[in-house]
Amino acid sequence: MESHNEARIAEHDGSLPTVLMIVGSLRKQSFNRQLAQFAAHALAGRANVSVLDWRDVPVFNQDEEFPNPESVSAARAAVAGADALWIVTPEYNHGMPGPLKNLLDWLSRPAEDGSPSPLFGKTMTMSGTGGANCVRDSFATLLPVLEFMQMRFAPATFTGVALSREMFVSNTLELDDAAKTAIEHQADALIGMVATR
Repeated sequence: MESHNEARIAEHDGSLPTVLMIVGSLRKQSFNRQLAQFAAHALAGRANVSVLDWRDVPVFNQDEEFPNPESVSAARAAVAGADALWIVTPEYNHGMPGPLKNLLDWLSRPAEDGSPSPLFGKTMTMSGTGGANCVRDSFATLLPVLEFMQMRFAPATFTGVALSREMFVSNTLELDDAAKTAIEHQADALIGMVATR
């Protein structure tokens, strides 16, 4: 079965590929939203980057699944239309944020017309920032979910960034050279994987 990503690439008209950022924190000035901006900068000139607005996606309820709530339909369309996804997530209580899991649950479901999940076969990578654990447990809880959804991982190590006390005070994310290089490697791998599809 042809994935949404394969269909999108088949229709590619020579314009830049599209990368959709999914930020796991809904806070406007969240550190992970700032990290997504660093990632977008690493993709500059090689991709059109946007950030998914999913703040209105409700708690999943099968009684409300068909027809999809408008916010869910909009999120599905944005994901389906992207060539690749970059998930940028914090870690809550040694795991992925509940709202992010809820979003993925909605996206994993078939649409009213029976078409497959827009996540199926989608190229993606993942980064995050949080405490001293560098969001390792968040990645660990996300990985089996994303694998079950048959997403395709770009060949680069996920980047986890530890927040310093100074960053919490200033509410400003600062990346050292190693983190910047890691994000750039992820951007290279993501674009390279899209280009070969």
